[in-house]
Amino acid sequence: MSERTRILVIKLSALGDFVQATGPFAAIRAHHADAKITLLTTKPFVELAEQSPYFDEIWVDARPRPWEVAGLLRLRKLLRSVKFDMVYDLQTSERSSNYFHIMGGPPWSGIANGCSHPHANPDRDSMHTLERQAEQLAMAGIPATPPPDLSWVVADVARFNLPGRYILLAPGAAMHRPAKRWPAERFAEIGRRLARQGVASVVLGTQVDAEPIKQLRAHYPEALSLAGKTSFADIVGLARQALGSLGNDTGPMQLIAAADCPAVVLFSNDSEPALCAPRGRVTVIRRPDLAEIETDAILAALGEGPGALRDRVSSAG
Repeated sequence: MSERTRILVIKLSALGDFVQATGPFAAIRAHHADAKITLLTTKPFVELAEQSPYFDEIWVDARPRPWEVAGLLRLRKLLRSVKFDMVYDLQTSERSSNYFHIMGGPPWSGIANGCSHPHANPDRDSMHTLERQAEQLAMAGIPATPPPDLSWVVADVARFNLPGRYILLAPGAAMHRPAKRWPAERFAEIGRRLARQGVASVVLGTQVDAEPIKQLRAHYPEALSLAGKTSFADIVGLARQALGSLGNDTGPMQLIAAADCPAVVLFSNDSEPALCAPRGRVTVIRRPDLAEIETDAILAALGEGPGALRDRVSSAG
């Protein structure tokens, strides 16, 4: 009996990028239906990856730093422990490209110098993530890549005991990028105005988002905060039941959009929606400075965009 083909997929971070890689994950699994597929990722994404139908095993990359010699040696040993028949580098970073050389140059889809299946488009960095990855796989012989899909995620969110009609709010963003945050008091105003329609506000975030969430709830104490209480799978489960969502350009909004929840996502000049905005029932609002966006514009987008909140409120009522 011949051994199974061995495939390695590399996707290390971040959350939004991982979500947008679920389409490529599915394409790779469909193309290598009988292979043993290993995912190399980072610790935050192990639980979600283990739920997915795409991988037979998960390897964790601790991303050791150059001076962490013991960690580097462990990673080198791990990467060389299997002779892979094909590697799909969906991270396409300097770090992941270095793994090509550590592993002795196996068949490789990515941007590593000298690799067998390079993504040979000089304009790749100007492409949206979804188109860029689909083209990369096409150049490696995988002709069709579906959109992000989280239909396989299993989540029981009944423990949160939420009201029947709610919207998800994601007021945070990376701590070192404050320009990506719409003022917290305006999220609060949205919550207050939707409450008049009988719609509760459920706030998502982590410890990084503690300050904007604190500010939001100072202006609207009735907002229900699940900050620090949700897994990635929980966010997907909550999104499936939500009437809609509003958030900054942050990872949870990628999860929410991929769960087919109507979403309004806010972009400043600090990030480029043409490169990374979530797709689906999504309305993107962009201003050079997020403070320029008024709450009336947000409410209009929630009511008139794809999968409009207004329609869902009406049907739920």
